[in-house]
Amino acid sequence: MSSIKSYIDSLNQKHCKALSVFLPAGYPLPADFVSLAVDILANGADILEIGIPFSDPIADGPIIQQASQKMLETGMNLPKIFQYAQQIRTKTEKPIILMGYANTVYRYGLKEFIHDSYNSGINGLIIPDVPLEEQDSFWVEKPIDLDIILLTTPTSGRDRIRAIDARSSGFVYCVSITGITGMQNQFDSKTIVNIQRTYNLLKRNKMLIGFGIYNAQDVRRFAPYCDGVIVGSVVIKALANRPTTNQYIPALQLISELSKACIDEGKG
Repeated sequence: MSSIKSYIDSLNQKHCKALSVFLPAGYPLPADFVSLAVDILANGADILEIGIPFSDPIADGPIIQQASQKMLETGMNLPKIFQYAQQIRTKTEKPIILMGYANTVYRYGLKEFIHDSYNSGINGLIIPDVPLEEQDSFWVEKPIDLDIILLTTPTSGRDRIRAIDARSSGFVYCVSITGITGMQNQFDSKTIVNIQRTYNLLKRNKMLIGFGIYNAQDVRRFAPYCDGVIVGSVVIKALANRPTTNQYIPALQLISELSKACIDEGKG
């Protein structure tokens, strides 16, 4: 059993949903990233997803795109990201995930990427532009003790969802809506039906819901149909609009509120 799956399961057994927070590596200030990441985890995040900035993402909305572009302009790269992960790992035992795109991995070197991910304390990898049919050919260097997390979408059929469940490890990332990250108030009855269908089909993995989750109300809406939620754009937006003093408090307060909703709804 994977460490990520075990960790989520331990939360669920305590009647809590897992809260995973996505943040582009280095954002908003590279010098603050490690301390901010640790504070995010201390304020209620259960999992940290570190985004590898990329110039041509396939699913990121404008908020994440702008944040990633800002980090690319600072010279953010994988060696720096692995250093971040290594430093964060010394301060927490919570799962750390890297999320990025295949081009970046290829350019770095697949064998080196897997080796450095593992040695820096990363628990799992999300590479969303590698389709199910190409997983085996892409991961020719099979990761040891690294979870490969796959995604489902509202258009995924029953057989494909079952195949993704069989191939994924750590958890299955359920994309809640057809679209890009950061889309708000796009949920309808069909969204709930699709999410519930996916959740019921999964037999091997836990399921976390991402895309469009902005507040405690969204957490409460989806809590019955998942084992946790993923937030990114709303946290990045809070960090982008930070005041000059106590600049990260609004974002940390938001995470605390989302975490409380995860606990409250887990008990429901």
